[in-house]
Amino acid sequence: MKKDIHPNYREVVFWDLSSDFKFITRSTIETSENVTMEDGKSYPVYKVEVSSQSHPFYTGKNVLVDTAGRVDKFRKRYGK
Repeated sequence: MKKDIHPNYREVVFWDLSSDFKFITRSTIETSENVTMEDGKSYPVYKVEVSSQSHPFYTGKNVLVDTAGRVDKFRKRYGK
């Protein structure tokens, strides 16, 4: 392989903030934070809002996300 043309491929922790679920996988993503896992090693961490542990499709739970009262505005506007 040619030198200095490939991204840094390493183990990275992806941390689902909504369910506090962490998993280690390999990635080339650039991060600025580190976290220490149960094995005692320090890994770069990338924080995500949704993973398979919190997404309604995978959990089977339908969650209505009401952003800034949009559902209430709709009901008020159309009389329901």
